[in-house]
Amino acid sequence: MVPYGGFEALGDATRRSIVERLRHGPASVGELAAGLPVSRPAVSQHLKVLAEAGLVAVNAAGTRRIYRLAPHGFAALRSELDQLWNDALAAFAAAAEAEGEADGDDERHERPA
Repeated sequence: MVPYGGFEALGDATRRSIVERLRHGPASVGELAAGLPVSRPAVSQHLKVLAEAGLVAVNAAGTRRIYRLAPHGFAALRSELDQLWNDALAAFAAAAEAEGEADGDDERHERPA
């Protein structure tokens, strides 16, 4: 079981910053840590969380580990968001329809015969 889902993993500002940096291409821990207000070991821990969530992949390049975004992880996250959006729209449509039917009932009862 994965301890962090995609949404949980992206709930941290530092992890979002790392993802933003990786949008521009693969990078090592040192490259990612440059400019972040956390240590290299902390960046490594954040990368571990992102990897466990399926959002980041890692390749060894000699003694360095190079991180990149994992498109399949973001596709799964997008699919979840799409489903949430579709469910919300369906609930809204059902509520609007129910309200419209209730308004229609009121109008029929209030009209003189």
